[in-house]
Amino acid sequence: MKRLYRSRKERILGGVCGGFGEHIDVDPSILRLVCVVLVLFTWGLFLLVYIAAWIIVPEAPEVSTQQTTLTEG
Repeated sequence: MKRLYRSRKERILGGVCGGFGEHIDVDPSILRLVCVVLVLFTWGLFLLVYIAAWIIVPEAPEVSTQQTTLTEG
């Protein structure tokens, strides 16, 4: 089962939309537009939901960029 994380690379404000987009395989830009529309139509209530998700959803674990070297022997 795939876990929901805030994105480290698709991040504009907190990485919530980027992480949710990666989780459901949708472009994060579309989710950002949906979030803006929801904030406008709910008179800012959805902004509180977004901030709560920013606090609750953990950040994605760092991917190690170090490569191990193999020694011949």
